[in-house]
Amino acid sequence: MSDHPVPLTALVTGASSGIGAVYAERLAARGYDLLLVARDRQRLEALASDLQARHGINVEVLAADLAQSNDLARVEQRLRSDGNIGVLVNNAGIALHGTLADATAEQIDALVALNIVAVTRLASAAAAQFSSAGRGIIINLASVVALAPEMFNAVYSASKAYVLSLTQTLQGELKDKGVQVQAVLPGVTRTEIFERSGLDVTQIDPQMVMEVGEMVDAALSGLDQKERVTIPSLPDAADWQAYIKARDALGPNLSRSSSAARYK
Repeated sequence: MSDHPVPLTALVTGASSGIGAVYAERLAARGYDLLLVARDRQRLEALASDLQARHGINVEVLAADLAQSNDLARVEQRLRSDGNIGVLVNNAGIALHGTLADATAEQIDALVALNIVAVTRLASAAAAQFSSAGRGIIINLASVVALAPEMFNAVYSASKAYVLSLTQTLQGELKDKGVQVQAVLPGVTRTEIFERSGLDVTQIDPQMVMEVGEMVDAALSGLDQKERVTIPSLPDAADWQAYIKARDALGPNLSRSSSAARYK
């Protein structure tokens, strides 16, 4: 990230707590001005005051519920029009616990609105502004359940698979535009998202739970190393490369003029 002139502004969604708040702190330490977006204005303002005092940067607070179309449109417009914004951390999201059959229509709609619609609209706005400026960074927070959907709730897992797919497509679209695009796939991370979904993180094997600071530091290290997909807990990056290689091997046979012999 040091390749970019500072102070650029980093827009961080879901910035009032957890992963978003730690991204805000780490980016402030790197010299970025901040535009912090979340629903809880009081928590945002407390974080903003702290980061301004400790790092001598400018921090603006934008209280918005990205699941609401009017609020999303305000943030989207800011991203499209503000040439000082050079980093988007697309972090805001919610989880859902339990089976798809047990989920209410309202729960499903809320998760899709935040984890899919808002992420896509903001990524689109950032892609337009950053590519026209010939610089910028888009960080989309997915999850390891994008690769292991059976581990967690169906809607949540599917939403994170969507974020991974969106990010990989965006990487191809922006590869010659000077814009770096990264998907981050955390495992279980100790944040409020689990409490809000009704899941007790203390019931999960502690060997599977990463502290949020360690997760974000690993993700930023991956960004510095120009990784396209960062899985903070994966010990051997060759395992991810093998996964991609296996997927690529399917490529020539995914769309052919005749069905496979076993279906004849």
